[in-house]
Amino acid sequence: MTDWINEPAASLDAAARLAAAKRQAQLTKPPGSLGRLEDVVLRLAAMQGLERPSLTRVQICVFAADHGVVADGVSAFPQAVTAQMIANMADGGAAISVLAEHIGARLELIDLGTVTPMPAHPAVRQAQIAPGTANLAREPAMSAAQLGQALAEGRAAVTRSIAAGSDLFIGGEMGIGNTTSATALACALLEQPAASLVGPGTGLDAEGISRKQAIIERALTLHRSHTDPLSLLAYMGGFEIAALVGAYVACAQQRLPVLVDGFISSVAALIASRCCVGAVDWMLLAHVSAEPGHGRVVQALGQQPLLDLGMRLGEGSGAAAALPLLRLACRLHSGMATFAEAGVAAGETNG
Repeated sequence: MTDWINEPAASLDAAARLAAAKRQAQLTKPPGSLGRLEDVVLRLAAMQGLERPSLTRVQICVFAADHGVVADGVSAFPQAVTAQMIANMADGGAAISVLAEHIGARLELIDLGTVTPMPAHPAVRQAQIAPGTANLAREPAMSAAQLGQALAEGRAAVTRSIAAGSDLFIGGEMGIGNTTSATALACALLEQPAASLVGPGTGLDAEGISRKQAIIERALTLHRSHTDPLSLLAYMGGFEIAALVGAYVACAQQRLPVLVDGFISSVAALIASRCCVGAVDWMLLAHVSAEPGHGRVVQALGQQPLLDLGMRLGEGSGAAAALPLLRLACRLHSGMATFAEAGVAAGETNG
């Protein structure tokens, strides 16, 4: 069942935001002088219901799955890399593994369906739906039942995160071919041709990009009669993208702030925002990636990302890289002295 996905998000705590704004007005600095570091703290205060928000217990969940569309040559890497990279993450060798350790975040890896079977690993949660999706350019990527499973796995990950006391959720993804799926979804959601959004993904050359564009256009034509977000997700999505949608909606419904990663994660965030009223209020955008379509998706979400570093790795890596900036914003808000505490006359910092 997927009815839960359309239930509205929880309300933000307006009183906590107001209390945080009043505190901010008394800190020893000119009003607004810390720019967006001030704005993001007020948003976090409203999400967490705290005058002084903090980000000490962060959960990163990386969802992995393969894509049938890889058979049409849309990736520079073979599908076996999906399972290999999850094993690399589990062994601590991937970028997200290093970042998670450095920022002190809890990392959970969830295999939703890889073509190459993964050997048992204590750091990988096995939640196989199928050995990857079907080829979205030739048939529906997944059945309604498979979509429901993937959404539910995302919600279950959030339930575990909340039980562990997390105060922020980061969703990551791994799946060879998933930029093709995400681009097709973005084109359909934003009513844009593939040429305006398609990018190199894992590193395609000009010929590869042209082939990828043609395949996406074929998929858009094949599935053009489907317009609602969940149908589009079933027909052109991936298990890991659907799990991210389920996770983002669950976070919004259960009052857990989300730090959204790059292009693929942002496409999932856009679908979540169209399924669940108010879901976007619980999202902070970590960065804008080098993938051409990301800027369009960010614009549709109506938010300004924290960073622009030209990243395009995925895995949740851009969000993990942005976390120290959010923590710094929280620390400034809670740790700075007020004018009264410092014995500074209000206005004397405006010189």
